[in-house]
Amino acid sequence: MTLFITYAIVAGLLIGLSRQLNGRLALSTTPLIASFFNHIVGFVFLTMLGLALGNLILPGAADAPWWVYFGGPIGVIFVTAGSWLIPRIGAVNSALLVIGGQMVSGVIFDLVRGAPMTFWASALGVTLILAGVALTQRSK
Repeated sequence: MTLFITYAIVAGLLIGLSRQLNGRLALSTTPLIASFFNHIVGFVFLTMLGLALGNLILPGAADAPWWVYFGGPIGVIFVTAGSWLIPRIGAVNSALLVIGGQMVSGVIFDLVRGAPMTFWASALGVTLILAGVALTQRSK
C-alpha cells in the first residue's frame, strides 16, 4: 500500500510540474499550441518507450469498446484548459479546482457503478476543496 501511496504522490507532483511547464509555454504561444506540443512530445516519448520495452500495442486493444478511446480527446481538453488557467488563476487554485472536479466526477462514477462509498465523506471532501479555493481568493 505504501508503494501505491508514494506512486500517487509522485504522479501528483509530476502533474503539477507538467501543468506549470504547459502554462509557461502557453504564455509564449497559446494554450492550444502548448497542448499540441505537450501531446506531440508525449507521443514521441511513449512511442520510444514502447518500442524499447515492447508490447506497445496489445492484441486486446481492438476488442475494447470504441468509446474508451475518448480519453485522448478529453486529455487534450484538460491539458489545454490547464495551460490557459494556470497563468490566470494560479497553480494552487487551478489544482484545487481540478481536484474538486475529479472528486465530483469520482463520486458520480462510483454511484453509477454501485461501488461502496461514503457519500457524506466525499461531499465533505469536495466542500473542503471549495473552501480552500475561497480562502486563497480571500487573501488577494
